[in-house]
Amino acid sequence: MPIRLRKFIGAFALIALVVCWSLFAMALAQLPVIKANQFVEAVYYVVAGLGWVLPAMPLIRWMSRPDAPHQER
Repeated sequence: MPIRLRKFIGAFALIALVVCWSLFAMALAQLPVIKANQFVEAVYYVVAGLGWVLPAMPLIRWMSRPDAPHQER
């Protein structure tokens, strides 16, 4: 698959990942356990804000992989 196509697909996948992650994080932030303590809430927002990076790393690595060399027959 050419790198341009991988980047195109990956861009949409990253957007979908970030949107789903943020919606899930916002819903989870409303739990009484998180809302009860301001310190827990602050730690949660830091973890939730940076947490999308881990699932995005393999996708970005896949997107930036160089094209396979063409083999002539």
